[in-house]
Amino acid sequence: MHGSHATAAAVSAVPEGPISTNTAAASSSGVAQAATTPRTAPLRVDAQRNLEHVLRAAREVFGELGYGAPMEDVARRARVGVGTVYRRFPSKDVLVRRIAEEETARLTEQARSALGQEDEPWSALSRFLRTSVASGAGRLLPPRILRADGWATDSSPRVPAQRPPAPAEFAEDARLDGSTPPDLRLVEHTTSAAVAQEGGYEGLEDDPGAVELLQVVGQLVERAREAGELRPDVTVGDVLLVIATAAPSLPDAAHQAAASTRLLDILLEGLRSRGTH
Repeated sequence: MHGSHATAAAVSAVPEGPISTNTAAASSSGVAQAATTPRTAPLRVDAQRNLEHVLRAAREVFGELGYGAPMEDVARRARVGVGTVYRRFPSKDVLVRRIAEEETARLTEQARSALGQEDEPWSALSRFLRTSVASGAGRLLPPRILRADGWATDSSPRVPAQRPPAPAEFAEDARLDGSTPPDLRLVEHTTSAAVAQEGGYEGLEDDPGAVELLQVVGQLVERAREAGELRPDVTVGDVLLVIATAAPSLPDAAHQAAASTRLLDILLEGLRSRGTH
């Protein structure tokens, strides 16, 4: 009895008359969409995951072997095919630039943090060096930044000129997606080129991130020098060279940390003015 009532209810729920073409199309479209949506979402997740693996592997490989390491080594470390690497980064230069820009930005942020959180000039410089070495950023510091300050050929102290602020009228033109308007990009490029030339940083006219790093580290150097705690012949390039030198790549993490700390202690003593010892 109950079965007949259930059957009747089910039959009565079905609309009388032929099903319209639009209803059928919508139904089939909904089925098709439901079938395809779960398939595309995991692909986007996989692509993002692969990108993260590639970037992490690139930092490790370049940090251990230098920027001369082949893309095949990066792919092997990321456990993806080399074709996957090239799909995200059409050439090795593109990948190297991405890693170098990220590490340069990280160093700049560490320098700004030291400036803002340490009132004592030597403590600020020392904090920046210790934080940067501990993070391993020095192993990925672009070589041209080291060469830009002329540490290999000119020992005279030099602090980069301060970058003038961008015109106020461009501030309201920032885009919601985070991109920079073409006019503002032109101003930034022109400004960084002018600052690079004024500071004597050859080869960095097209790299505002590197120029900004040299400026911020320059403030740390200038403060420590004016306080009489830094040797007068130490340049910004010397400080960055310390970061690159005091971050050795060793297989044992504990040994690497201990070696970096010990080496940095020795290098910091070498940077200090003799009158403060």
